[in-house]
Order: sequence, then structure tokens, then C-alpha cells
Amino acid sequence: MDLQNTLDGMDEESRMVVDLVAKFVDQELMPLEQAVLDREIKGQHLALTKDEEAMLNAKCKELGLWALDAPEEMGGAGLSNVTLMALNEEIGRTVTPFTFPPDSPNLHMLMATVTEEQRKKYLEPYAAGTAKSAIAISEPNAGGDPSGMITRAELDGDEWVINGRKIWVSRMSSADFTVVMARVGGGKGHEGISAFLVDRGTPGFNVLREIPMLAGHRTYEIAFEDCRIPAANLLGKVGEGFAPMQLRLNVRRLQIGAWCLGMCRRALEMMGSHAKQRKTFGMLLSDRQAIQWWIADAAIKMHACRLMVLDAARKQDAGMDIRTEASMIKVYATEMASEIIDHAMQTFGAMGVTKELPLHLMAQRVRVMRVYEGPTEVHRMSLAKKILKGIR
Repeated sequence: MDLQNTLDGMDEESRMVVDLVAKFVDQELMPLEQAVLDREIKGQHLALTKDEEAMLNAKCKELGLWALDAPEEMGGAGLSNVTLMALNEEIGRTVTPFTFPPDSPNLHMLMATVTEEQRKKYLEPYAAGTAKSAIAISEPNAGGDPSGMITRAELDGDEWVINGRKIWVSRMSSADFTVVMARVGGGKGHEGISAFLVDRGTPGFNVLREIPMLAGHRTYEIAFEDCRIPAANLLGKVGEGFAPMQLRLNVRRLQIGAWCLGMCRRALEMMGSHAKQRKTFGMLLSDRQAIQWWIADAAIKMHACRLMVLDAARKQDAGMDIRTEASMIKVYATEMASEIIDHAMQTFGAMGVTKELPLHLMAQRVRVMRVYEGPTEVHRMSLAKKILKGIR
């Protein structure tokens, strides 16, 4: 089953949106790839310029590709998760670093927890694209294990006082506010973990350093030193921040599955096109068993991955708990994409490992995905514990 089969099962409006996004990727994002690759070759930030981002955002507003999963009452499109996964697959085909505003995971976490006051101050501007957000979860000694979190928040009169340190925080350079996870009171594991909204420029909220990552990512280390925020900036309830955080992570993990499918589609197309033209020792690469098996295995695994992503998306649309499915997708999709992209690079030979093709950026992007939103090994450990618990 390819993406077209998925579209055939959608209503006409959803198919039109997916087709519109596919054209947007082909006509607006793909033409920017060469400039992105040139910047990466020169050692510059792998990012869009302000003018490029402004141009793309204006085009998105013109086409109605804005706040696609925000509710209609907030001016969004209110698309289903199934449709959103098809859109994310299309976006995954390009290495141009662009996502439709606003970034979905934080949007869903906010929608599940905000008060009326927070809705007006944070959620509505975020959904409208006039504000940007970040989320601070990981700590220097508690990366893939949130239960080891030691950042603390204490209530002092009508203010929360936050102390601690966070690392691997994305989007700090542009975020207007940050969702900060901190522990209130004692307790172990997930006990006391709570969420707070901290505005940019709040005294005691210090960005310590920028950390360059693979695929042009930039993350940050930040410190909270007697950082005071209003009591009203508690997001959700005290000690109940873990579940909304998990909701956010599930949204991102499904996106990762869809992005990996998009990258694999691009890599498979490149691999197949090159193999049908390139001869070695008097024979086309496409006639060699090794290449044929790589292509067949890629199609098989992509079929399985797409079914996994769509199944989880449908369950999420129905309000079901998809933590297990999301973990499985995170593991399977990233390992699948690593293999398929690597085979595409190998098919191209020396050209495949140059920086002139987008394959190296795709490979780096997937390598980073195997770490963030939960390392592969942590997901496997969690899945095994859950499965063993159900076996007598």
C-alpha cells in the first residue's frame, strides 16, 4: 500500500489538502534545497533565511495551510490525525527545514491543559502563529529518563520559584515562551512532575549555551536560578504534568513515523532512478540482485510502517491510548529509514556520500531521531516490560 491507497480511503476534502501540500513541497520547498545544501557545505546554519521563512509562511496563509490541527474555533483546520500523517509524509520528502506553523506537539499539550487565561495569552497566539514555543524536559543527568528529573518548583506566595537545569532544548532562539517540566515537592518517578509556562526574558531564566547537532539542529542548555513566575502559569494541575507531556511525545512520535516514510520515498525514488541508468561491469544496477532486494525490502518495510502509522492515527482520532503503538513506530520507522537511506547512498557509490545530494542530510536527520523523543533502547525496554507483564 502506497500513499495513494491511503488517499483513496479519505474524504474529498482531505485528499485535496494532501494534494495541495504535495504541490507545496514540490513547488515551494524543493526549489530551496540547493540553497540549504550550499549553506551546509559552507559550514553555515542549516536553516531558512528570515526572508525565505517569511515567504513560505505567507504562501501557507494564502493557501490555507496554517494551524492544520488546531480546532476550527481557533481559526485552524481541525484536520484528523490520519490526514495529518499523510501531510507529514509529504513534508518528509524534502530536506528544506520547514514545518507548517504551529509545531503540533506543544499545541496538543496546551490544548489539553490551559486555563481560560492561558488560552488567551498563550494558546490562541500560538495557534495563530504569532507566538512560538519550546519545551524543556531533559536534564544533564536525566535525559531519556524523566523520572530522574531534579529541577524543582516551589510555591512562594502567589509565585512559583523554579531552580534547576535543562538541556537539549530546541527552538530557544525564537521561542516566546517555554513549557518547563519541574518537580513539585518530594516523591520519586513521575510523582510531582508538573508543567509551567515561562516567558522569554523572565529573570532567572538563563540560556547557557547553544549546542550544534547533526542535520543542522541547534539545541540549548538552560538554567533556572530563582526564576519567579506567576502562580497562574502552572500548566494543568500540580503533579499531573507527566500525562500531558506523554500526549505531546505521542504526537511527535507519530510525526516521526510519517517523516521517515517521506524520506524513504525520496531515497527509494533516487535509488531506483539511478539504478535504472547506471551500468557497472556491463550491467545495469537495476538488474543486480543486491539492488533489487534493497528495493523490494524498502517497499515491504514502508508498507508495514505506513499501516502502523495509520492504525495509530485512527486510534488517536478515536481518543484511544496509543503509547504502545507510538513507541513501536518510533523504533521501527527510524531503523527502517536508516537502512533504506544507507542503501540509497551505497547505490550511488561515491556520489552518495557527498554533500551534493540530500541523502547525507536525511541520514543525519534520522540518526538524531533515534535519540530524541526517547532513545530506541528505552522504547524497547518499555515495550518489553509491558509485553512481559501480560504473559503468564
